[in-house]
Amino acid sequence: MAVKTRFLIISDTHGRTFDLKKAQQANPDVVIHCGDLTDESKIDEFRTTINLLSQLPAPLNLVISGNHDLTLDEPTFQQRLAEATQPIEPELVTKNFGSPGEPRQLFEQAKEDAGIVLLDEGNRTFELSNGAALHVYASPFTASRGGWAFQYPPEDKHDFDIAGNTQVVITHGPPHGIMDYTDSKQRAGCPQLFAAVARAKPLVHCFGHIHEAWGGKLVSWRNSAPVSENLSHFTHIDNERSVVIEKLSNITTGGFDDADMVKLKAEKAQAYASQGYCSTSHCSHDTNPLIPGSQTLFVNASIEGKNDEVPMQPPWIVDIELPESVGQDYGT
Repeated sequence: MAVKTRFLIISDTHGRTFDLKKAQQANPDVVIHCGDLTDESKIDEFRTTINLLSQLPAPLNLVISGNHDLTLDEPTFQQRLAEATQPIEPELVTKNFGSPGEPRQLFEQAKEDAGIVLLDEGNRTFELSNGAALHVYASPFTASRGGWAFQYPPEDKHDFDIAGNTQVVITHGPPHGIMDYTDSKQRAGCPQLFAAVARAKPLVHCFGHIHEAWGGKLVSWRNSAPVSENLSHFTHIDNERSVVIEKLSNITTGGFDDADMVKLKAEKAQAYASQGYCSTSHCSHDTNPLIPGSQTLFVNASIEGKNDEVPMQPPWIVDIELPESVGQDYGT
């Protein structure tokens, strides 16, 4: 039996507080935060984010790290300290970033207090309070040479080992070719991640990282595409049967917009601000139901806006159907 399940998806809050009460009033079954919990990985920023998430009392709250969450990647953080041009006083490090392991300890306590689960890379299964079984794959890793957290050189391959029964993929960075355009019109997504998702074909893949690529797209896969190592959005996505749900350029003005278009975009942005979120539903009774194995809903849920026009990009409310749990003790 299929169970309708509602997700509240956000990303890139960067240690800031946002008013998410209206989104919470949509009564999500699961909250997902796709990383960049902080801006500078300071211990107070982690506390702010945990406090924000604790005000979203969904039955399950899943969180991953992002490249800004340096102290959750302890080896990289210690390397950055060792490479500092000026010696840093240990007391100052502890004051700003906490003692070694303290950020993770905060999340261990948050799991007990508020059901906030910090996921490391890998596959997990959860039995939801609505009776559904949720199979997720999570990964905080992004390709970059920036020396930030959970990163690998772009020329190296990273193994995104997504299990075949995965329904929701949670990563910090986008896959190559899908909602990964930067302001400089460069694609910043990971080809290995795209290939892994194209093979697994989950129901939903949510991420953030590229703020200006906020949006949602229901992708239809090419059934005739060969299974090979060179999967790409050119060969494996059927664009004629894919649908853009929403994108940032629909609510922010551009240089070629006339007065009517500026007004229309402003009204849409205001409607989202008033509602408190952008929503999409793909259950069996909906106009555009999600077909398991043939379609994947991609969501870039970056919250942090670029300018005063849309200072906070709308969180996402997503409804899909999951199979009913058969009663295993999955744990959280």
